[in-house]
Amino acid sequence: MGIVNTKDLVYEYIRRDDDGNPTSVTTALDHVDMDIKQGEFVAILGSNGSGKSTFAKHLNAILYPSEGEVIIDGMNTADDDKLWNIRSTAGMVFQNPDNQIIGQLVDEDVGFGPENLGVPSDEILSRVEESLKAVGMFEYRHKSPGKLSGGQKQRVSIAGVLAMHPKCIVLDEPTAMLDPSGRREVIRAVRALNDVEKITIILITHYMDEVVHADRIYVMDKGKVAMQGTPKEVFSKVPEIEALRLDVPVPTRIAYELKKKGVSLPEGILTREELVKEIKNALNT
Repeated sequence: MGIVNTKDLVYEYIRRDDDGNPTSVTTALDHVDMDIKQGEFVAILGSNGSGKSTFAKHLNAILYPSEGEVIIDGMNTADDDKLWNIRSTAGMVFQNPDNQIIGQLVDEDVGFGPENLGVPSDEILSRVEESLKAVGMFEYRHKSPGKLSGGQKQRVSIAGVLAMHPKCIVLDEPTAMLDPSGRREVIRAVRALNDVEKITIILITHYMDEVVHADRIYVMDKGKVAMQGTPKEVFSKVPEIEALRLDVPVPTRIAYELKKKGVSLPEGILTREELVKEIKNALNT
């Protein structure tokens, strides 16, 4: 069993009238099974309403299953006694960094989480330093978060989670409100945490270019896992991806259109560098 394991996970949103009687039920997650190993970089894709953000909230016990179970590092999220252990094991980063930043200064904000966990003061200082260095924000430690760019704020949010020493970080569309430069900053920091710190990363996003370096991709649709595999395996299926109201990385799209025109290119081209290399090879043969 991996660090994150879901078995037959079902979640239903129940609407009630003024008297508390159920009026309608919407199934947001429909028997979802996932097994994510320690140290993996896993991306979860899906169009609006696919259930991906609802799934993310189950990994930090913000939501609880209607049926099935969620196991985080051996702990069942239904066990209230394990709540804080679960939330310190699987940290959450949301869309809007302003909703997570509460400190007057960057270092105060990053130290807030470990302080709530009862970490000794000397160790908090050490954790704040190492976490800010890990996301490239140490030089801003005495700055006011309000004076930072969107990408910088999001990196501070990630540092705040990192300071709690999680084994896993769940990022729910962390770049949705950022400009392209801010998006690159955040994804670069996330990849470094996975590559260097070996922290399990679960990235929920609708930006295809952010996931080309993931170990695995799950594609969700109508609350179910519709596709899964490596980025090459998933993005090689362009018609299937389009049927799920998603796109593919731009280099993959160009390669797909060129192949339809008769250019001999391999499946699963994901990056511009790969595309240029393979086009040169095709022209030289």
